[in-house]
Amino acid sequence: MRKVIDAHIHIDDYKKESRLKVLQELKQYNVTALIAVAKNITSSKLIYELSKDWLEIKPAFGYHPEQRLPTEQEMEELIKFIEDHNDEMIAIGEVGLPFYQRTEDSSLPFEAYIELLEYFIRLAKKYNKPIVLHAVYEDAEIALDLLEKHSIDKAHFHWFKADNSTVERLIANRYHISVTPDILYSQRSIDLMATYPLTLTMVETDGPWPFTGPFTGELTHPKMVHQVIRKIASIKKLAVEEIYKVVYRNTKSFYRL
Repeated sequence: MRKVIDAHIHIDDYKKESRLKVLQELKQYNVTALIAVAKNITSSKLIYELSKDWLEIKPAFGYHPEQRLPTEQEMEELIKFIEDHNDEMIAIGEVGLPFYQRTEDSSLPFEAYIELLEYFIRLAKKYNKPIVLHAVYEDAEIALDLLEKHSIDKAHFHWFKADNSTVERLIANRYHISVTPDILYSQRSIDLMATYPLTLTMVETDGPWPFTGPFTGELTHPKMVHQVIRKIASIKKLAVEEIYKVVYRNTKSFYRL
C-alpha cells in the first residue's frame, strides 16, 4: 500500500477506544495524515488537544451546519479560539449549509446560516486557509456564489452531491472534492468520479459515519481509502499507482502539508 491521506474525518466523534485503535493503526495502513474537521468549539478544542499527541492529526476548526445555530457566546469563543490557534489550524471547517436539517424543518432560519457561512469564508480569507464545505445539491450554488464573491481559491467540497451544471461550475473554479467509501456501491458517486478531474480529487472517510455495501457493520477506518483509490483507478481506467500518486499530491498541495 502506498501512502494515503484521509482528507475528511471527525476523529473527535469516535468513542475513545475506537479512536485509539484507529490512531494506533495509521502507520500499519500507511495513512500519513488525517484532515480532522471540527463541528463546534468543543470539537475544535478536542481535535487541537489530540493533534498535540498525534502528529498525523491536522486540525480544522469550524461549526458544522447540520445543527442549531451557535449562540452568541459559543460563536465568540470559537472565533477567539481560531484567532489564538490560526497557526496550528490547517483549514476552516467543517462549515456550510444545513441541507438535511432543512428538509426536516422548513422553519429553519436559513438566511442566518448563509450569513454564518459567509463569516467563515471571510475568516478563511483573512488567515489564508483552505475552507472545508458541507454544501450539497442546491445549497452548493449558494456556497459557490459566496466563494466567488470573496475570491476564494482553496475550497474543498467533501462528499459532494449536485447536478451537472453545479459540478461544471466547481471544476471551472478549480475547487476540490473528496470521495468516500460509498463510491464502491453508489452509482451517483461513481458517475461524479467519472467526470471530475483527477487533479482536483481527494479521498476521505467522513468517519465515524458508517457505510453499507461491503462495509456494512464495519467501523469506519482511514484504511478504507485504499479501496477508494482502487475504485477510482477502475473508474478512470488508470493504473492504481498513478491514482495513489496524484491524489496524495493533490491533498498535500491543497492543505500545504
